[in-house]
Amino acid sequence: MVSFKSLLVAVSALTGALARPFDFLDERDDGNATSVLEARQVTGNSEGYHNGYFYSWWSDGGGYAQYRMGEGSHYQVDWRNTGNFVGGKGWNPGSFNPQGNGYLCVYGWTRGPLVEYYVIESYGSYNPGSQAQHRGTVYTDGDTYDLYMSTRYQQPSIDGVQTFNQYWSIRRNKRTSGSVNMQNHFNAWRSAGMNLGNHYYQILATEGYQSSGSSSIYVQTS
Repeated sequence: MVSFKSLLVAVSALTGALARPFDFLDERDDGNATSVLEARQVTGNSEGYHNGYFYSWWSDGGGYAQYRMGEGSHYQVDWRNTGNFVGGKGWNPGSFNPQGNGYLCVYGWTRGPLVEYYVIESYGSYNPGSQAQHRGTVYTDGDTYDLYMSTRYQQPSIDGVQTFNQYWSIRRNKRTSGSVNMQNHFNAWRSAGMNLGNHYYQILATEGYQSSGSSSIYVQTS
């Protein structure tokens, strides 16, 4: 089990919402899970705002995944034998317990070009870079991150079924505290020819793929 019980901050040099740091707070019970989104075979996906925080939830409908939005910045995910899902709150954790494939990451999308991106601090049994093209490394926040790019052909995206690139920064040594300077990753991607477009959203996300597990995450802007 990987428990995020220390301060972990993601800092972006962008203005507005994306410039707010991510604070990953100690696990605690707010006593009020106010909203539930359950992903099964026919459940729709959604995004919007909850208690002042942007949220996004997407699932391919395989298996079972339950996304609960609590008070303030809290969200919780429980999943069993799931297909693929990704969800969380931002812009701006708790506990992270994957049994199989799972990521805890800063996650976002851009348009023009359409890009899905990940900065991964911890993952379960599967390293998502193993099937992608290695494009270099960047040393930031006390460790080396490997940079990867892959292309998804006619897959679901924020703009429906599209072909788009995925960018990855994957920390070599998984950790439970520290800081993530997003601008350093953006700069490294650009130097590697991995260009971003206009930012649509950025969240602290839990993702699972063909696995079971749970996460309980707090996100706080500061």
